[in-house]
Amino acid sequence: MIGTIVNTCTILAGSIIGSVIKKGIKQTYQDALLNAMGLAAVALGINTLVQNMPNSEFPVLFILSLAAGSLFGYIVDLDRRFQNLTDRFSASGSNLAQGLSTGIMLFCIGTLSILGPIESALHGDHTFLFTNATLDFVTSMVLASTYGIGIAIAAGVLFLWQGGIYLLATCVASSLSADLLTEVSIIGGILIFSSGLSILKIKDLKALNMLPSLLVPIIWFGVKALFS
Repeated sequence: MIGTIVNTCTILAGSIIGSVIKKGIKQTYQDALLNAMGLAAVALGINTLVQNMPNSEFPVLFILSLAAGSLFGYIVDLDRRFQNLTDRFSASGSNLAQGLSTGIMLFCIGTLSILGPIESALHGDHTFLFTNATLDFVTSMVLASTYGIGIAIAAGVLFLWQGGIYLLATCVASSLSADLLTEVSIIGGILIFSSGLSILKIKDLKALNMLPSLLVPIIWFGVKALFS
């Protein structure tokens, strides 16, 4: 899990550096960095979709996944619960919840962050994770320069996320398929895109409420395997 450890450490380092330089950045510049972060999230989301959509063998599955997952997420209201939790630890007006939710989406729900632990577990190849670590270092620095040191919490989330994928890949290596990873990546791209729209204040889509959508393809392929 060396790749995941490196990735976690780069987010911690970026968060610390970003929170330190925040004090010397004017509000105008912070807004500019925030806009850049929003555009980057939109671009990354579109890129993930463009790369994976043509490879989908079930072109309607992502629609069903988003519908079912979002409905469940809104019923449970994950976004509000997350907001209430982060409000306990953030300063007034810091809007740490938006920064953290965006960071978690960018750090965890991406092709590199999903495929990286799998490649590491199955083939001992850490290239994806090292590349992801470099991107996350810059991203965490920019986010922390706007939202503060609280962004470092996302490092713990990433460690649990990638660590969980690593252990799962080790245990069920034979059950993982390229089709499953493609469907998960498509939904991940949409979630990242929606986070970018929220940062840019175009539309607050509450991406956290759509997070359960990632589980639907896993359930679909699991049921499909039982009857095949």
